Amino acid sequence: MDRTQLSTIASLGVFRPSDLEAVGIPRRRLYSLLSEGRIERLSRGLYASRRHRFTEHHALALVCRRVPHAVVCLLSALRFHGLTTQTSPTVWIAIPEKARRPHLGDQRLSVCRFSAAALEEGVENHDVEGVPVRVTGAARTVVDCFRYRNKIGIDVAVEALKDYTRKHRSGASELARHARARGVSRIMQPYMDAIA
Repeated sequence: MDRTQLSTIASLGVFRPSDLEAVGIPRRRLYSLLSEGRIERLSRGLYASRRHRFTEHHALALVCRRVPHAVVCLLSALRFHGLTTQTSPTVWIAIPEKARRPHLGDQRLSVCRFSAAALEEGVENHDVEGVPVRVTGAARTVVDCFRYRNKIGIDVAVEALKDYTRKHRSGASELARHARARGVSRIMQPYMDAIA
């Protein structure tokens, strides 16, 4: 295997066998790359170059490579934006209302179902370890925490609101816009008034 192909593999980040074929490397070459120690198996159906650099958001890259239509949300999005001290052993994702629930086996998921509009509004695109990852924006994430307060706890939502207002001093109008769109303005207002 020449250096160009090895460089191409390294640029893929976390990849599936079909991603190799998309860049012109036959799928059958996967097993020899594994036995030569040039790539490693990360989990079922996912691989990376031995030179791959893992980040703190590695779990998001693994999930979004296997569930490309997912949007990272709630606790996982809070961690991504640095808006919580909470940790979660699961990756929180949103999928379309009628989509089949993904089962990844080796990765625990908490799945929410969003409407088509909710899967687009306030969603940002990021690159994590070479994988396109869609994440709800910071303001949208805080609002979703209030909307799903029964799932994650009101204390988590209030902490996220406090962290957001500290980090984004001019973000009140964006919060209000998302709160109206998601139907939680009345629920959030007392907390926003108390923090202001």
